[in-house]
Amino acid sequence: MLAMPELAMPRSRNVTTVCNGKREVWMDYEEAKAYFLELMMSAKGEERYRAECVYIQLLHGLDECSDEDE
Repeated sequence: MLAMPELAMPRSRNVTTVCNGKREVWMDYEEAKAYFLELMMSAKGEERYRAECVYIQLLHGLDECSDEDE
């Protein structure tokens, strides 16, 4: 049986984001992406950097996205 890579598997529609210390659970993945894209485009400085970190992780299909360094 062929093993499917993680990114090829259907992802959950739920996603958890942590941005600027605020944790949110989104029921719609696309809504979360739209929110962080808009935030990234309208913010400046540190806030833009934080939104961009979360947005990039959303683009990669992660189920938990954070702006914190681990």
